[in-house]
Amino acid sequence: MALRTQFQNSSDIGVFAKLTNSYCLVPIAECEAFYSVFEGELADVIKVIHTTVGGCRILGRLCVGNKNGLLLPNSTTDKELQHLRNSLPSSVKIARVEERLSALGNVIACNDYVALVHPDLDRETEEVLADTLGVEVFRQTLAGQVLVGSYCSLTNQGGIVHPKTPIEDQDELSSLLQIPLVAGTVNRGSDNVGAGMVVNDWIAFCGQDTTATEISLIESIFKLTDNKGPSTITQMRSVLVESMVA
Repeated sequence: MALRTQFQNSSDIGVFAKLTNSYCLVPIAECEAFYSVFEGELADVIKVIHTTVGGCRILGRLCVGNKNGLLLPNSTTDKELQHLRNSLPSSVKIARVEERLSALGNVIACNDYVALVHPDLDRETEEVLADTLGVEVFRQTLAGQVLVGSYCSLTNQGGIVHPKTPIEDQDELSSLLQIPLVAGTVNRGSDNVGAGMVVNDWIAFCGQDTTATEISLIESIFKLTDNKGPSTITQMRSVLVESMVA
């Protein structure tokens, strides 16, 4: 199931929230409608944690995580770090890294097994990432874009990448990551897929502007419905391509 929501009139909900298979992070702010959507769907399954990172609400762009761990930028305060340690499941590792590319959510995309990272990410950060999140790391670009975290969204079931990613690259990446991939958009044609949605293995939250066609593609590639046929993905891909060309 994929649900639409927005954060204070912004459809870029992936900028503000972080969703994994073992926890969900949402910013501290006056936005009850936003919180109620997440807590209504997730509270019985995983913990929804209200926090900030470095005093900022753009959690989805500043940190990166999966069911195994959470990686935070150096701007994270000791108080925020302690709050997260106290709130997250005990099985989740937490690390804070000194990284020049400090918007970690923009430069890293991952699921529970693999991570795509910005080609210029520090080697030390790569090692901490692999250890904390328990992932195999690949340096990659998407359609010539180095901000892989902004332009794709991955789960253990599948992934959506930048709409201009060539089919050959999609196939190569799919083989590398061992999950099906499709080029797509959110929020009525936005290529910032990672910024426009958050998703785990059983539910997705998309920006309010996301169209029915985009929702169908999301539910299909991430296997969030019973309709899992590859024909659906092919069909949706052609509809998206046609709408982009039109």
